[in-house]
Amino acid sequence: MQLDYFQLIDRIVDLNLDTKTITVEAQVPAASTIFEGHFPGYPIMPGVLLTEAMAQSSGWLLLGLMKFERMPFLAMIKEAKMRGFVNPSELLTIEAKVEHEGSGFAVTSAKIRVGKDLKCNAELTFRTIPFPSPDLRGYMDAMANKIGFPMQAIING
Repeated sequence: MQLDYFQLIDRIVDLNLDTKTITVEAQVPAASTIFEGHFPGYPIMPGVLLTEAMAQSSGWLLLGLMKFERMPFLAMIKEAKMRGFVNPSELLTIEAKVEHEGSGFAVTSAKIRVGKDLKCNAELTFRTIPFPSPDLRGYMDAMANKIGFPMQAIING
């Protein structure tokens, strides 16, 4: 993870466009200024950043399903549940699945585990729109390459 850049996904482990699912991994950094204030003497990953990690994972899934022709933007968080603390240096496995899509919106369910322990889950709603700028589209292509997005999945799909 690169918290300073709001990049909360390190690598895509699996993307299945047929089942509309994605699995990603993210390594929580051992040290970050985030932990200095959350909380002194007992650092834990903020729930809002865990929610963002689920949203980013869902976003990559939606980008794949839309063949990078539209951009998902987080519109609503529903049923978010924090079930346990996430500590520095832990490896997160994040899974997301599309529950509904259509009319310019998509709903995903997502969850984060550390090992076999469920740490949080949420239902997330996204608005999907055309990319607002060519620069953003270019940035997303570069990020896709960096995190191992399987572009052949959208070319062959």
